Amino acid sequence: MQDSQPLKNALFNACLEFVDSRLNAITHTINEIQVSLTSETKSSAGDKHETGRAMLQLEREKAGNQLAEIKKTKEILFKIDVSKSINQVGLGSVIYTNKANYFIAISAGELTVNNTKFYAISAQTPIGKLLMGKAVNSKIKFRDDVFILEKIF
Repeated sequence: MQDSQPLKNALFNACLEFVDSRLNAITHTINEIQVSLTSETKSSAGDKHETGRAMLQLEREKAGNQLAEIKKTKEILFKIDVSKSINQVGLGSVIYTNKANYFIAISAGELTVNNTKFYAISAQTPIGKLLMGKAVNSKIKFRDDVFILEKIF
C-alpha cells in the first residue's frame, strides 16, 4: 500500500510531537524545582526550611522518574519502522476497524490525521494486546464490543 506511507509518517510525527512536548514540560519543571531548591538554601527558617527542601527534593525525584519514563517511551517510538507494511498487527501498524482506528506505537491518545481519528496506543494496553498478531477480518472482543479488523498496514 503505497498511499499508506504518508499516513504512517504523519501518525509517527504526531506521536513524536506528543513525546517531545511532555519532555519539554518535565525538563522545565525540573529546572524550576532546581531554582527553588537553590533559593530555598539561601533562606534559614529552621524546620520550615527543612520541610520545604524535603518537599522540593520529593518533587524533583518524581519529575526525574517521569523524565526517565518519557525517555523510555521515546526509545520505543524510535524502534518503529514506518516504512514497513505487514499483514499482521505489530509495532507501527495502522489498523482500521468497524469501531475505531488505531496506530500501534505509544500511548499518545487521540490523533487526527487527514480528518480521520486514530488512537495512538501502546502494544501493552489491553486493546493493544488483543490486536497484536491479528490479521484483516479478525474479530476481537473488548469491553462488550466486537471489533472487526478491516485494514492493516
